[in-house]
Amino acid sequence: MREAHDMHKKLIALVLVLTGVLPATAETILVHAHRGGRAARPENTLASFEYAIQNGTDVLELDLAVTKDNVLVVSHSPYLTQRTDDPRMAALLANERVCVGPPLSPGTLIHSLTLAQLKQYDCGAKTLTAFPHQVAVPHTTIPTFEEVLNLAPQGHFEFNVETKIFRTQPDITPSPEVFVKMIDDAVKKHHLESRVILQSFDFRTLAAMRQLDPKIRLSALFGQAKYDVFMGITDPDKSFAHIAEITGAEMLSPDESLVTPAEVAIAHKRGVQVVPYTVNTEEGWKNMANAHVDAIITDDPIGLLTWLRAQNPPLHP
Repeated sequence: MREAHDMHKKLIALVLVLTGVLPATAETILVHAHRGGRAARPENTLASFEYAIQNGTDVLELDLAVTKDNVLVVSHSPYLTQRTDDPRMAALLANERVCVGPPLSPGTLIHSLTLAQLKQYDCGAKTLTAFPHQVAVPHTTIPTFEEVLNLAPQGHFEFNVETKIFRTQPDITPSPEVFVKMIDDAVKKHHLESRVILQSFDFRTLAAMRQLDPKIRLSALFGQAKYDVFMGITDPDKSFAHIAEITGAEMLSPDESLVTPAEVAIAHKRGVQVVPYTVNTEEGWKNMANAHVDAIITDDPIGLLTWLRAQNPPLHP
């Protein structure tokens, strides 16, 4: 009876956190499945998202691109076939999924293909050596954002949606304003405003969404300085107070290397949550927990959930 009572209390607490009634605290670290959790299934596929949902992930993290015929699709890379001419791009897009289908030139943009063309490619048949436990799911195509939002009735999880947009390459996506309008229209169609977070390294999209739909929570992504030039980021200040000030975002999502207990405390003092990326080791999880972050983005959500629940006291219901 006592065990059932304790479980009931944990379930209530989790529901309150996910619905925003209670904030995540040091005692509850939420788990974001990065690209659906590519440690187990091919990234950014319906198979990866459904597997993450079934195993208790709090938030599905995903990336959006736009096809030639203006359909939102889920892809971390703006390219269907990766570029080989730029070592900086090669480093950024290392360990990207491999899609199999009709031959294409290296560096073929998703924005240059229609949805019908994109659906000819199998993006689940090949696994990545970087993730030795990843299970292939053949005949898996790139999903549309609509298809992912259709998963919402399967649980109380949230969606952390990144706009893949670059200041230095304005031709590979719509404008920030058009991009966020497409996202907001899809979210409103499914009545999911309270369950969606918009994240981006390009803060123009955050400003555009705040203007368009203040109900959508915002998360400011920022990373190591070595990538700034390539991504068109000119502001060198990575302090949490500064990023919170210039974006007005409810969440900060820094590279894990930028996280310290002092920076997290500064964010919390401003009422801002901290959700670092992409933390895949027990050492990293421990460091993030010791810094009192609110959530962790990881390729291994099941491993992270297991680790959080094994702590004393547990850090996840």
